[in-house]
Amino acid sequence: MSADTPPDPQQLRAEIARTRAELGATVEALAARVDVKARAKEAAAQAAGEVKARVKAQARRPAPLAVIAAAAVGIALIIVALRRRQA
Repeated sequence: MSADTPPDPQQLRAEIARTRAELGATVEALAARVDVKARAKEAAAQAAGEVKARVKAQARRPAPLAVIAAAAVGIALIIVALRRRQA
């Protein structure tokens, strides 16, 4: 389209359709940004997924502190049992 020739009606319709589609996409994006409840749910779901992944990773390997604590309890029980036998 030049400034000298009038625009073709089909070209105008196509341009209007493109503009409407762009405007619709922009409105949807803005609505998604404004929807605080949906954004909060999305953030909570993402955080829950991260926590689940960390829990699964921890479950695959025993925690060193738990192993040490279990060993200490076992040794303490053996010492108590030996002292009771001697008494």
